[in-house]
Amino acid sequence: MEQQAIAINEPTDANGLKLTQIPVPSPGAGQLLVRIAATGVNFIETYQRSGIYTVDYPFVPGSEFSGVVEQIGEGVQNFKIGDRVATASGEAGYSQYALVDAALTGKVPDAVDLHVAAALPLQGMTAHYLVHSSYMVHNGDVILTYAGAGGVGLILTQLLKLKGATVITTASTQEKKDLAKAAGADYVVDYDQVAQTVDKVTGGKGVNAVYDGIGKDTFDTSLAALRRRGTLVLFGGASGQVPPFDIQRLNAGGSLTVTRPKLVDFLTSQQEMHWRFGDMVGWVASGKIDVRIGAQYPLTEAAAAHTALESRSTTGKVILLP
Repeated sequence: MEQQAIAINEPTDANGLKLTQIPVPSPGAGQLLVRIAATGVNFIETYQRSGIYTVDYPFVPGSEFSGVVEQIGEGVQNFKIGDRVATASGEAGYSQYALVDAALTGKVPDAVDLHVAAALPLQGMTAHYLVHSSYMVHNGDVILTYAGAGGVGLILTQLLKLKGATVITTASTQEKKDLAKAAGADYVVDYDQVAQTVDKVTGGKGVNAVYDGIGKDTFDTSLAALRRRGTLVLFGGASGQVPPFDIQRLNAGGSLTVTRPKLVDFLTSQQEMHWRFGDMVGWVASGKIDVRIGAQYPLTEAAAAHTALESRSTTGKVILLP
């Protein structure tokens, strides 16, 4: 049985994402075959596509998707055909059918739309581990984030407000500022206003923590924004990776902490994954968290989705529909 998919045979620009036919895979032991409802488009796939990250060819991008269980592999328990599921750990999600390990898959309640569910595994669980594990936010904390209208940024702000934090974030246009404000951010400013805003809001003390997914361009600002014993959580490098720096800067800045986490290290067991994903879908189902789908494209227009993402013109989550 054949299916439509997006595959590449060499590093390419976005225009190289072409529709092709590939076999529908069969689930092995411990795996599920999922009929895809929506696939999350993420920046890592632009790196894989362009050759920045090494992949095996032919390569079908896409690890994050939602859908319905079509087939079940040997030894799988707690899932049945027809279950609504989502994952951040699948294979070849730019397609109509894809495989995922059952242990890395979460169930989606009927109250959560499957298109919304495709936006939760990666960005939702990233926001969850940032707030609950990398730096454990407390009621009354003042937190600095960036890109407040992005997919992670909008969810992160809402989780921070649930924890009782004051949120300072950035956005580059009025539309994005309005979205960040609507998500609950207390202060939404231009990037060049961060330092003065932090100083004003905290009375010169600095913020308790910074969640920084930008990297090279914001690192110095992030360090300078921290109060004594503050924590910088550097969870991405959208502007490039932070170059080596003198660790004594942490001492001079007031016994600061810098950590460079990644999601996989906060999904080390099935129980941990179910905790994080279960919290997120539960909050969406109850209306405590709103997930913005900023753009959706048919699978045939995967190139346009990548172009939009790389232009940084998108807000919320970008998804593909098979």
